[in-house]
Amino acid sequence: MIHIAIVEDERLSAERLKGLVEELSPEYSVVAILDSVETTTQWLKDNSSPDLILLDIQLNDGVGFDLLADDMISCPVIFTTAYDEYAVKAFKYNSVDYLLKPIDRIELGHALEKFRKQADRTTGALPKAQLEQVGRILSGDYKKRFLVKLGDRFQPVTVENIAYFFSQNDLTCLMTREGDKWPLDQSLDQLQEVISPLDFFRINRKLIISLPAIKEIHSYFNSRLLLKLNPPADDEVIVSRERVANFKRWMDL
Repeated sequence: MIHIAIVEDERLSAERLKGLVEELSPEYSVVAILDSVETTTQWLKDNSSPDLILLDIQLNDGVGFDLLADDMISCPVIFTTAYDEYAVKAFKYNSVDYLLKPIDRIELGHALEKFRKQADRTTGALPKAQLEQVGRILSGDYKKRFLVKLGDRFQPVTVENIAYFFSQNDLTCLMTREGDKWPLDQSLDQLQEVISPLDFFRINRKLIISLPAIKEIHSYFNSRLLLKLNPPADDEVIVSRERVANFKRWMDL
C-alpha cells in the first residue's frame, strides 16, 4: 500500500481528491487530510513520512512552499492549486507534477503514474510502504483473528473463516463463511493495513473479499465485473472498472 497525505484547506476539494485517488489507484491509501501549514508540520513530526504528498500551495495560514523551505517534507510532491503563477517555483522543488484546480481526473491519473515511474527509477525498488508490505507478507505479520462482539457475546473469528468485510450504513462488518455477520470497530481503510493482500482484495469502496467467497464472476457493463459471493451479499457486488486489472492479477497469483 502506497501512503498519500493530502494537504488542502477546502474540505470538499480534499474529499473529492481523496475519492479520485482511491478510484484511480486502489493500491494507494490516503492516510491523512491536513488543512494548514501548522497541522501538516505537526502531523509530519508525529508520523512517519508518507510516500507522496498532494500539496495545495495557498493555505489559510501560509503557503505550501513553507513546508518545503523548512525541509519538513522529504517525499515527492504533487502540487495542487488554483493559480498558475507558482509553476516555475514548484518545479524548482523537483515536484512530480503541478495540477490546476479543479483537479481533472485524467490529469491526476497521469501524475500518479508519473510518480510511480519516478519512484521505480530513482530507488530501483518499491516505495517504502510497498517494501514494508512485502516484508509483512514474508514474515506473516498480519492479523490471524478478530475478536468480535455482539451485545454481551464475544467471539474470536479467524481470518480463514472470513468471507468478506463490508461497509453498510456507516458500519463496518465481517461476514463469516457460515453467513454470520459481526460488527467491527475498524474502517475498511484500517482493515487493509492489517490483513494480507494475498488473501483479501478490496474490489470497491464498500467491500473487501476473500478468494474462497467468490462463487461466480461475470462481465458487466462499463468494463466492470459482477461477482456472486458465498454467502450472498445484500447488494450487487461490482468490481469497479479501475480495479479490474489488479483484481485479475490478484486472482491469478
